[in-house]
Amino acid sequence: MSYGAAAALQAAIYTRLSGWAGLTGVTVVDELPSGGGKGTFVLLGPETALERGDASGAGAEHQLQISVISDAKGFLVAKAAAAEVSAALVDAPLSLAAGHLVGIQFQKAVAKRLDEGKARRIDMTFRARVDF
Repeated sequence: MSYGAAAALQAAIYTRLSGWAGLTGVTVVDELPSGGGKGTFVLLGPETALERGDASGAGAEHQLQISVISDAKGFLVAKAAAAEVSAALVDAPLSLAAGHLVGIQFQKAVAKRLDEGKARRIDMTFRARVDF
């Protein structure tokens, strides 16, 4: 197994989400903005990589957390942005600088209120398979 494609995978996901028409006006970041951020944004988050090589070669499974955080009232804005993130990524033909993306699939989502109900957060988990 190699963790060698992790940065390339993140860069490809960032590029895909940043250019996705359904997320126009939504910032994509990999660190919480100072002060927690305002508006609605996508946060590229934690990741777990697992060995998935086989007789055909080396490979890894990356379990990625991507979050939508919004200070809009209610969950509607956050859920709409989360749906766009999913639409942009599921089975996306991402080109990586290292390794080859076999596929990326949605695994789960958890929606919750933050800051005594002043904000919403949806944490989505995606599974990406990368071969080398």
